[in-house]
Amino acid sequence: MGGDHAPDVNIEGALLALEDDPEIKLQLVGDRPLLLKKLSDRKASESERLQIIHADEVITMEDTASQGMRKKKGSSIHLGLQQVKDGKAHGFISAGNSGAVMAVSIMVLGRLEGVERPAILIKLPSLEDFVILLDAGANVDCKPSHLFQFAEMGRIYAELVENRKKPTIGLLSNGSEESKGNELTRGTHELLKAAKIPNYKGYVEGFDIYRGTTDIVVCDGFVGNVALKVSEGLAETAFNWFKNEIMKHKIVGFIGLAFLQGILKAFKQKFDYKPYGSAPLLGIDGVVFISHGSSNALAIRNGILTAKKGVQSEFLEKMSLQLSKKITVAKKEETK
Repeated sequence: MGGDHAPDVNIEGALLALEDDPEIKLQLVGDRPLLLKKLSDRKASESERLQIIHADEVITMEDTASQGMRKKKGSSIHLGLQQVKDGKAHGFISAGNSGAVMAVSIMVLGRLEGVERPAILIKLPSLEDFVILLDAGANVDCKPSHLFQFAEMGRIYAELVENRKKPTIGLLSNGSEESKGNELTRGTHELLKAAKIPNYKGYVEGFDIYRGTTDIVVCDGFVGNVALKVSEGLAETAFNWFKNEIMKHKIVGFIGLAFLQGILKAFKQKFDYKPYGSAPLLGIDGVVFISHGSSNALAIRNGILTAKKGVQSEFLEKMSLQLSKKITVAKKEETK
């Protein structure tokens, strides 16, 4: 029931995922009568591979995370996460209120041992491939120990899921010099240095993200979410600007457009979130993925397949094992 175009795109994306992957079984959690009607409109119905879990309530984008967690315990987010808790689903995916997803995930599933705050991990484009950034919006107010944990979770995820050997880590700041930054970044920098995190490269700046200076960029959720939205807005504006400028020159423009069509398409795809479809919420004791609020059916389909990949990689179990050995170092250093 979550997202700007729910439940239609979620249903369409689910049907696409079922069509593309015969191994997947899905549960749609929400208003049962409405979902049945929407399925019927698409000449589909409940089956062994597609079930409906009825939910009386919906956490909207206007609800605060605390309101959704405490006052709407019959919501689709609560009941969907409970399916994971009860072992009736391997993972959960939502395009709804990300703050509520995080809050309810903590309440229902709990956190991995040693993790204080979960983090949303996203991929941003770089010249060669992509850069992992976290947190992308789960926590707007953080302590150095939180960012330390984000760095460690990002490193483990990059190794286990993205097959990046010895991934490098950068801490997002307003300058590369150690004297720059604020209290949060300086405190995090000292923790990462003291703990001798493998391949920690120190501060990186905003432009370093797209240059691919490091494999992983760590920041608090406020900064990360702004960086994500700025990236999307810039890409969309640049793409439309190129098209408009070409069209202004009429015949020459049409000829130029024909030659540049492939390049413009590649540019747009480079900054498009839809191929990934969803982002993992790391640090939760369960497989939880969050999709973009404006996702279309293709993005939902891809998000489901991404979540399946996360389940099959067993990154949760492997991350839990590695985190239990590492994260306690940050707490000891921060109390000194």
